[in-house]
Amino acid sequence: MAQLSAEASAALRALVDEYRARCLWFLEPGYYPSSSDDAVRVLDAIQRYGDLDAFKRAGAIREWVSAPTSAASAGS
Repeated sequence: MAQLSAEASAALRALVDEYRARCLWFLEPGYYPSSSDDAVRVLDAIQRYGDLDAFKRAGAIREWVSAPTSAASAGS
């Protein structure tokens, strides 16, 4: 379970704040993902229930979140 970089975490927190009421109503108020696995689940929900802008922004953040994992698996 990898931790998020400071930059990815800040971008994710901003996106969560913006789409919490529309896409993440089922999460506890004040919840923010702290691991990459949790981030992917939250980004999935935002992409599924949000608008086109949310889909694009969540996809960009997903690339940040997934980058270290993908790079490590490519070398193995």
